[in-house]
Amino acid sequence: MNLNKVFLLGNVAIDVEARMTQGGQPVANFRMATNRIFMDKAGQKQQQAEFHTVVCWGRLAEIAREYLKKGNLVLIEGRLQTRSWEGQDGQKRWRTEIVAERLQLGPKGQGAAYKAQGTEPKTEETKKEEEIPVIEEGAPMTFEDEKPPDDIDPKDIPF
Repeated sequence: MNLNKVFLLGNVAIDVEARMTQGGQPVANFRMATNRIFMDKAGQKQQQAEFHTVVCWGRLAEIAREYLKKGNLVLIEGRLQTRSWEGQDGQKRWRTEIVAERLQLGPKGQGAAYKAQGTEPKTEETKKEEEIPVIEEGAPMTFEDEKPPDDIDPKDIPF
C-alpha cells in the first residue's frame, strides 16, 4: 500500500496567481511558508522557514483566488507531485509541488489582507477594557451569594 498525503499549516507568502487553462478549467498557484522552531546544540532558539508551491484546481482555485491574500493563515491537505520539463537552455528541470485537495482558511482578521482592507483587529485603546480580578496567593476565597463551608467531611462526598 502506498500513501502520498501532505498537511501544511502556514502563511501565504505571495498573493494567489489565478488563470484558466485552454480547456477552461480554473487553476491557481501560490507560495506558502511554514516555520520550524527548534533549539540548536548551544541551547539557542532557532527558526527556519520552508517555502512550498501549492497548486489548486477547479472550485478550490476559485476559492483560493477570492479569499487568500499574502499573510493569511491556511491549512492545505493534498499530495506531492513532481513535474519535469526542458528549459530554454536545454537543461532538464524539475519542480515538486503540493496539489491541494482540501483548503481550510485561517481565522478572519489575520494577516496582511485584512489590514489592507481596513478590517484589522482593534488596538488595545479601542478594545473595551475588561475588569480582571486580582487574586493574591494565600488570600481567602469569598463568594458573593454563598458562604464556603467551615468544615467538609470526606464521608459526605458521594463518590
